[in-house]
Amino acid sequence: MPPFTVLHVCMGNICRSPMAERLLVLAVRERLDRLDPATEVSPVEELLHSHSAGTGGWHAGEEMNPPAARQVIARGGEVDGFAARKLRSDQIDAADLVLTATADQLEYVLALRPDAADRTFVLGEFGRLLPAVDAGALPAAAATPEAMYARGVAVVAAVAAARDGSGPQPGDDLDDPWGRGDHTFARVADEVEETVGALGVALLP
Repeated sequence: MPPFTVLHVCMGNICRSPMAERLLVLAVRERLDRLDPATEVSPVEELLHSHSAGTGGWHAGEEMNPPAARQVIARGGEVDGFAARKLRSDQIDAADLVLTATADQLEYVLALRPDAADRTFVLGEFGRLLPAVDAGALPAAAATPEAMYARGVAVVAAVAAARDGSGPQPGDDLDDPWGRGDHTFARVADEVEETVGALGVALLP
């Protein structure tokens, strides 16, 4: 049921998955801002629940890593209210889409919840397969919770069908930028932004 829920997963939940969480919200908000002012628009939090967790809990309660936060802010996103947490099975159960930073983390998710396989992807894998989706075959797009949910679930199903039983490729993984400086964080954020931006367009063309 609405809102369309996306769970982002990385290792410590202070770098890659928080950037993905907040940049997806930004991508959808930017799509809403482009709609005709006369269009009925629901608040972004009613349309999308983008959140994140880590496979390890050693950073639980911490803020986003500062260079990750700088990337989100520089792109127009918000970092307020973020606190790292360890992944729980119930979070996977409630997600319509799970995006992991690496194939190892995908395997971790599926070890907890094997039945989530058709809605769990490495982020780069999802971005690579998304162009194969026939947008014309999706439910009509609208900035309402019901329409966003229906279209989002259909996008996930279409990407799963495009995967056709194949797994992620080595190039689908996001590098771990922790401790590697702003240049690496910027490159990883660019990769994240490319995929979540394309997802935003698929949800609200």
